Amino acid sequence: MGLGIARRIDEAFEILESIEKDSSIGSPRLSPHLICGFLNALIEAGDMRRANALVARFRKVLYEGHSVLLYNLLMKGYIKSNFPLGALTVKDEILRQGLKPDRLTYNTIISACVKSAEIDKAIQFLEDMKEEANRESNPELLPDAVTYTTILKGLGNSRDLYSVLKIVVEMKSSLLSIDRTAYTAMIDALLACGSIDGALCIFGDIIKQAGNNKDLRPKPHLYLSIMRAFATRGDVDMVTRLSKRMWPDSVGFISRAAKEEAHELLMEAAINNNQIDLARGLLRRIVNEKECFSWTSRVGLVAVKVESLSGFTNSLLRPHVFPQIILDDPVEKYMVSFQESRPLPADIILRKVVMRFLKDRAVPLVDDWGGCVGIVHRDDCTKLDAPLLSMSRGPLCVPTSTTVEHVIDLLLREKSEMVIVVKSGNMYEGSYTSSSRPLGVFSLAILWSFTGDYSSDIQDPDFSRVTTLKQNAEACNRN
Repeated sequence: MGLGIARRIDEAFEILESIEKDSSIGSPRLSPHLICGFLNALIEAGDMRRANALVARFRKVLYEGHSVLLYNLLMKGYIKSNFPLGALTVKDEILRQGLKPDRLTYNTIISACVKSAEIDKAIQFLEDMKEEANRESNPELLPDAVTYTTILKGLGNSRDLYSVLKIVVEMKSSLLSIDRTAYTAMIDALLACGSIDGALCIFGDIIKQAGNNKDLRPKPHLYLSIMRAFATRGDVDMVTRLSKRMWPDSVGFISRAAKEEAHELLMEAAINNNQIDLARGLLRRIVNEKECFSWTSRVGLVAVKVESLSGFTNSLLRPHVFPQIILDDPVEKYMVSFQESRPLPADIILRKVVMRFLKDRAVPLVDDWGGCVGIVHRDDCTKLDAPLLSMSRGPLCVPTSTTVEHVIDLLLREKSEMVIVVKSGNMYEGSYTSSSRPLGVFSLAILWSFTGDYSSDIQDPDFSRVTTLKQNAEACNRN
């Protein structure tokens, strides 16, 4: 089993064959338990081809116990693969062998149906499960919390509110022990169906029972799920209340991401309720706390709406205006000459030139023949005693005829501070040959110098890092 988990499948098969031939040390005996352990490792690895080969190879040994364990494992494998409905064929095989499905068998089949979006089949298996349990007076076959939780997930995905409510009533009216996971599944399904009031009723039930049963205290992600629904409605009051109660009433660790999302949801609720000033204040707080965020994320989309409603002159994100730049102009018009950029030798040690990076965020490197061999970014300067070339990135090159707009897009896409400008026809974009002499450089620092609101005293977020490098260098020199 250990070899299977380590993906050393061939060695595991060799050991099984040696046990079968009675040639292994200690003369161990093949048993269904041993083979099922290896089968489970194959299934966890998603290797259904070898799992089926293992069953075919040791079928006789596996059938000695006449247990449904083997079939439950195979169904689990089909669920992990791209063919979850293959689990239904395994159930047919169980019946052909004269075996009786157990609760795990039904739960696995229902999970396969839900994963395949076959919710009607899942409901039918649930009914079969209850019918067979009643017919045989076998309480061990009755649906458990896992069964209903899986069904609720499928019904939530299909937005079937009536069936969700029916399952919730059935769960609460039965003798089933409903745990925190089952309650969370109820709320998630109700929210997916748009029933916020229903979700609040279940949430109130959890909070009420959690007073006597600490194991039912909700986790932070449940608060966030409900807050998302109210944020979409624009209910600032409910989002604020839930955010405040999340800290004392939830259980488990509240991650930084959860804290940030709570603030973002409050901003979303404010903007959806047309409370622009509140949304702007929250956005200002988020901008100050976050290093960056994606425009396609939830907070990014809300930030765009806040910015558009605030007006360009009141922007919190300080958009840069380039009154002196025409984006269709060639980059050659705005570049500085390569020698003016003061390139550094590629083999020089960082300690000797560390002060250079206090001023410049990126510096080009040259070899002994004057060719550009890389660009060192301030963020990459982490080893004082290493040559600059070891910390450099390959030179990003553009021909002189490239438009400024395209160069800006390239810098942002590649997350680079600088491009090397070479003579047109000497290179393919993004590559560089030593025979091509660099003509100049264009960098974000040059671009900022053309902005309408640029000033040299803007605090650089990396200033403290460079200062640390400087202090380390001075300390080494004193030693």
